[in-house]
Amino acid sequence: MRIPVPFFQSGLQFECTRCSDCCRHDPGYVFLSADDLSQLAANLQISASEFRQKYCRVVDFGFVKRLSLLEKPNNDCIFWGESGCSVYEARPFQCRAFPFWKQNLEDKESWDQAGLSCPGINRGKIHSRDVIESWLNARSDFDLLEE
Repeated sequence: MRIPVPFFQSGLQFECTRCSDCCRHDPGYVFLSADDLSQLAANLQISASEFRQKYCRVVDFGFVKRLSLLEKPNNDCIFWGESGCSVYEARPFQCRAFPFWKQNLEDKESWDQAGLSCPGINRGKIHSRDVIESWLNARSDFDLLEE
């Protein structure tokens, strides 16, 4: 059986323009790993416990609970401000991995669809197939962290 060659065999162009379109306006979840929690807390110079209490919520899917960042009432990320992401250098894995998410890489049409709302898609440096697959294969433990 032959494994199909992905449409991104020759790589894909992407460069974050820091437009914040992926961080604003729409409801959603930004799931945190233990590493994300540690990095964000350190960035804000507070304890992980204080960070969880102040900036996170638990999302209960019935079969698993996950830790997610809070959103503002208008659905913007809690860390989005007038000058963009206030924790950009310590942003969670989920944010760093965008737009190299499985749903955006299923086929060329999915990638181009994501590009309609992300001005960084199809511009900037070319990310190789290996780099893209490393984003796809990256695994983090996003289950609810113990107190």
